[in-house]
Amino acid sequence: MAIPWWAWVILAGLLALAELHVPGSYLVWIALGAALTGLVAAAFGVSLGGQLASFAAASALSCIVGYYVYRRVHRAARQGGEIHLNERGLAIVGARGTVCEAFFNGRGKVRLGDGVWLADGPDLGEGMPVTVRAVRGTRLVVEAVDAKSGSDPLRAGPP
Repeated sequence: MAIPWWAWVILAGLLALAELHVPGSYLVWIALGAALTGLVAAAFGVSLGGQLASFAAASALSCIVGYYVYRRVHRAARQGGEIHLNERGLAIVGARGTVCEAFFNGRGKVRLGDGVWLADGPDLGEGMPVTVRAVRGTRLVVEAVDAKSGSDPLRAGPP
């Protein structure tokens, strides 16, 4: 007894549709395994055991391929400057703002655009320009900017 090839194709379609409604990203690769099993069943008329083995192997191989595809896409997105939802704090790094509450013992508040952020950095007075160097949780790590030249004191070239 064997499963007809068209049943594998229907299963592949259902899995691909389920990918749209279920969180995750691997159902599409398992759907590819089911589609390949349908092709094998149609071409060679294999038994149920052969179909199940084909499905297991094709699904495993396609999931491995999917892992490498998603890894490459993720790497390309990071290099392209795209910020992901859970890393949106990284978009602030390099931004310039002003101290709106003087820093005391390395802590104060910085205004970036229309928002005020808690920040860590050197002791600075109100109105001093700063550059965001890092984000730690909900706190910014800032560095002073030379007000005259508008550049970082550590990065400024010769006068």
